[in-house]
Amino acid sequence: MLDILNKSALGLMISIGHRTRLFDVMASVSAATSEEISSKADLNERYVREWLGALVTSKIVEYEPQERTYSLPKEKADFLTRDGKFNMATTAQFIPVMAQVEDKILDCFENGGGVPYESYHRFHEVMAEESTQTVLAELIDGILPIIPEIEDRLHKGIKVLDVGCGSGRAINLMAKTFPSSHFSGYDFSSEGISNAKNEMIKLGLDNATFEQQDVTHFDHAENFDFITAFDAIHDQAHPDKVLENIRRSLKPDGVFLMQDIAGSSKLEKNMQHPLAPFLYTISCLHCMTVSLALDGQGLGAMWGKEKATEMLHDAGFSKVEVKQLPHDPINYFYVARC
Repeated sequence: MLDILNKSALGLMISIGHRTRLFDVMASVSAATSEEISSKADLNERYVREWLGALVTSKIVEYEPQERTYSLPKEKADFLTRDGKFNMATTAQFIPVMAQVEDKILDCFENGGGVPYESYHRFHEVMAEESTQTVLAELIDGILPIIPEIEDRLHKGIKVLDVGCGSGRAINLMAKTFPSSHFSGYDFSSEGISNAKNEMIKLGLDNATFEQQDVTHFDHAENFDFITAFDAIHDQAHPDKVLENIRRSLKPDGVFLMQDIAGSSKLEKNMQHPLAPFLYTISCLHCMTVSLALDGQGLGAMWGKEKATEMLHDAGFSKVEVKQLPHDPINYFYVARC
């Protein structure tokens, strides 16, 4: 229990270290005093010093007492900075984001129901940042190539839809990379769609559109060549209907690419999953409850590969492949064909 308390507290401090860019600052200098670090980060020294205390005693930051200097070793900076191999501090932000709705979740434990999307301050901001690592960083050169023919088709010009597009970064990146194709993004969050449109305007794109849309109720019969959904299906109110809509909206030779949480539908098979407690917590405090808030199925983040594959087949997909990529230990990539 002491270890759990310490690490729970550390999750908050890691989130603060990311948001204040303290990790990035420390990675850019050698050993430095708290005064030097706070000055370079343009932050209050007293708060920086107390934050450093948490990081030193957790053995993340190294401390030299005689010189009163602090340093962040490169092998640790690789997983805590924006320029590192994979920034786990980005993911740590979900801890304070989820904690904000604890009282509302407690009410759901007593009375049922759910907590709606609009209750989550900074969720879209954090999710977009997380997706930058798991989706954007590898989308063009790593994720799309798992579908052998898709890059050639995108260059020639096809119609693409991203379901649950959030802040639209994936759509905007693909629209910029493949100017001959047209891209549409659907999401029921007005905040997400606003963010997507603003980025589209900044990039000067004319081959992308975004629409606030409940994807439970769309049907464009055989209209799209390629449909994507990045970490978006499991928290839908009615994921079965969404998958059926996606299937109907694809042309006969169309392809659906779904990124979703890597895990099993059976609890006992997740016992060795390195992120299982975190993912079940995120599911309870967000994914499941936002679905239940819409009188949905409350599928949850840990619906698992078995259930996901079953639902894809039930929606009418005749062939489903499940892949995992080296850059993303958290997700599976499902390639479903009509």
